[in-house]
Amino acid sequence: MPDRPAPAQILDRITADALALHQALRANTTDHVHVHVLAAWITETQDLADSALYLFRHLVQHTSQFTSADLLLLERVAHIAKAAQDAGAELAGALARAVENRRRRADAVSGPVVLIGPSPQQFIESATDLLDRIPALSHAIHRDQLMPPTPRTHQPR
Repeated sequence: MPDRPAPAQILDRITADALALHQALRANTTDHVHVHVLAAWITETQDLADSALYLFRHLVQHTSQFTSADLLLLERVAHIAKAAQDAGAELAGALARAVENRRRRADAVSGPVVLIGPSPQQFIESATDLLDRIPALSHAIHRDQLMPPTPRTHQPR
């Protein structure tokens, strides 16, 4: 039976995934993102939030009395989950706006369509800003040594 990942490994995976998604969002510079790409990004943010909530539950279950440091760790992990969920909500806003814009263009009888409100790209930029918080929070957890480092699987002899 494979070992469950250590909390530090889970946090490192969340951070790596958030950075990869952040990079993908930054690489998108157009207002014409395919809706299936947006849907995939939403799923990725939901996975990030799920992982952060799993980590939160794991930490709570394995702590009998909470110190100030324990509570700070839990607070930062909760903020990671919130940042991921909020980024997902912004991407869902981008998806809804992209589909609405397509429908308006398809329904237009003549002339250009006037689109009102934030563009899908503006929602994506907001999601990108939210994802920026995850590595910063992870770094703060490691900097303040709130979580033991990932144990080495192979010790030198």
